[in-house]
Amino acid sequence: MSRIEYDSRTVRISVSDEIGSVSGLVTSPPEADAAYLFAHGAGAGMNHSFMQSVAQLLAKEGIATLRFQFPYMEVGRKSPNTPRVLTTTVKAAYSVAKDEFFDLPLFAGGKSLGGRMTSTLVADTNPDGLQGLVFFGFPLHAPGRPSSKRADHLRKVDVPMLFVQGTRDRLADMELLNEALESLTADVTVAAVEQGDHSLRVPKRTGRDHIEVLADVACRVASWMRRHV
Repeated sequence: MSRIEYDSRTVRISVSDEIGSVSGLVTSPPEADAAYLFAHGAGAGMNHSFMQSVAQLLAKEGIATLRFQFPYMEVGRKSPNTPRVLTTTVKAAYSVAKDEFFDLPLFAGGKSLGGRMTSTLVADTNPDGLQGLVFFGFPLHAPGRPSSKRADHLRKVDVPMLFVQGTRDRLADMELLNEALESLTADVTVAAVEQGDHSLRVPKRTGRDHIEVLADVACRVASWMRRHV
């Protein structure tokens, strides 16, 4: 694997007078084909190794990204904000992404909670110019509590969606997820990572390390984006 080398530029995202602002990171290759608004998961922010690696690997595939912090993570708290605050933050970040990547097709989504909050916003507001949604580990249910209720709002999403899911993800039973997605009218693709967990890590016995898996995922995501521009 070649060394990751794309620089990231810090931006400020003004959310609202009530919430304040959060920080973001723009990572962009010299000649990007598309851009991706990339929200982090519940337990780790935009600087987590997963977020950094995916942003860099997407850049290698010609995809620019804007990562950003949710307000609770910005101030170092562990508990996520309310869904209203989270979706308001996604909306503000989407506006910044449109300005940053004004000449590129724009996709959105994120890791786990970040992806779900992004799709919640899209289901409610249908943001202008959005080309599609990409989820890295959609959190369909809590561990050990199978349910598909968290996917109900996806029925109101009318842009293409890509679900990158580990087949042993404890937060998304694959059979339940596939059943939920079959009921949707939007264009839906599932990119399964065999033996992958919620962070797409695979067992050592597979002979594949995490970066190798994420590099393959980044290639699949970039190809899907180009097909849906």
